This record gives sequence, C-alpha cells and structure tokens, in this order.
Amino acid sequence: MDTTATSTAPHTPTPATAGLDWSPQLQTGDARMDDTHEEFVVMLNELLATPHDQQLPLYRTFVAHTVEHFAQEERWMLATGFAADNCHASHHATILDTLRAVVEHYEQGDTEIISRLAEALVEWFPQHAASMDAGLALHMKDVGFDSRTETLADPSKVRPASMSGCGSVSCS
Repeated sequence: MDTTATSTAPHTPTPATAGLDWSPQLQTGDARMDDTHEEFVVMLNELLATPHDQQLPLYRTFVAHTVEHFAQEERWMLATGFAADNCHASHHATILDTLRAVVEHYEQGDTEIISRLAEALVEWFPQHAASMDAGLALHMKDVGFDSRTETLADPSKVRPASMSGCGSVSCS
C-alpha cells in the first residue's frame, strides 16, 4: 500500500498562516491586561484556523470577549483619571462597531468576512497593544492602580477626568 498518496483536491491556503503569535512584544507590563490580550490572540487565531462556514458561533464568542476586554480597559481608564470620551475608548468603539457589523454581512452570504476582519485585527492589534495599551499599563503603574483588584493604592494621585488623550506613551 502506498502511504505517499497525495490528495486530488486542490489545496487552498487557509488564513491560519496569517495568525498572530503571542510574544513578549505584545506584552504591556500589566499581568491582567496581558492575560486578556493573550486570550484575544488565541481566539483570533482559532477564528483564522476555522473553516468559513463554521466561524459564526466562535466569532460571536470572540465579539463577546472583545466587548468585555474593552470594557475592562475602559473601567481602568476611568478609575485612573481618563475622561469618558478619550481617544483610546473611541478606538475601542470603532472596532466594536465593525465587529458587530460583520455578523449581518456574514448572515447575508459573505462567509469570508470573518476571516478578512480577523486578518485585519492581526495587523491592528500589535500596534494598539504597543501604543495605547502599553501606555495605559504604564499610567496605571504610575498612579498605583492594581488591575487585579481594580483599586488605587492612593486615590489622591488621580484627578478624575483629567486625561482625554489615547493613553499611549506618545500622547496624554
């Protein structure tokens, strides 16, 4: 019996090769934020490895995770002095609007849209984590905010709604 038989079906590359590896470069310096980010990356890669016609249930779970992920960071921002309408939160809102719009397109027959969005998130996320999220993590450390307990060691270090920027290391 020949064990070197090849498939007669054409091989179509899957977007799984476009995934994102969890690496130290994606870490922000805040353990809880990094844990959430690693979950995000794992779920993103699972989406990319899943056949298009099976992605929707996993995608809905990914969207729910991302809603909580962003809400968590926005709680931290508010607790550490960011204005509610800061640009970091605005970036989150834009991503969430896009995530929500994808379901309707998928249900209308564009079954490749989830993979296209996941590939775009693979491109977007490293920069977002390295700038806005790393800046937020640094700010939280500077003001003594514990993300595990969501408490400030010294609340007098924070002036409520005093920051309206993106929270990155390059803007305040």
